[in-house]
Amino acid sequence: MVYLAGEIHTDWRTCIAAGVAEAGLPVELCSPVLAHDDSDDCGAVILGEPCDGHESNAFWRDRLGASLNAVRTRTMLERADIVVARFGERYRQWNAAFDAGRAVALGTPLITLHETSLDHAMKEVDAAASVVCRSTEQVIDALGYAITGKLHRN
Repeated sequence: MVYLAGEIHTDWRTCIAAGVAEAGLPVELCSPVLAHDDSDDCGAVILGEPCDGHESNAFWRDRLGASLNAVRTRTMLERADIVVARFGERYRQWNAAFDAGRAVALGTPLITLHETSLDHAMKEVDAAASVVCRSTEQVIDALGYAITGKLHRN
């Protein structure tokens, strides 16, 4: 299983899924919940809204959602054979950095995916990664090589 961590605002996961399918790789892809509202609201919907009547409700509401999402994320990361963490220019991906750190701590191979403009900011995460990719095509080729041992030459 390959866990796709990181930003949710571009189609990078769709590109990897299509490339994996086209290459015929025997890979199950999984990810965090990508529906932003569901991810934010899951704790309050399932466990109930915090009811202290103070402004701290926003904190506790987020905490409920984050705690419930952590169950999924932890389970998926522990099951993953490889973790791909995408970092984009536009949004900060603290969750992706946390997921990348957890993968490394678990001994799971980590592939990072980001533009060269983020090299300095990503230096510590990249140093812990097994592979640093610049494009979804590189990720697909790296997965293909790691899984099959066959080199795809363009």
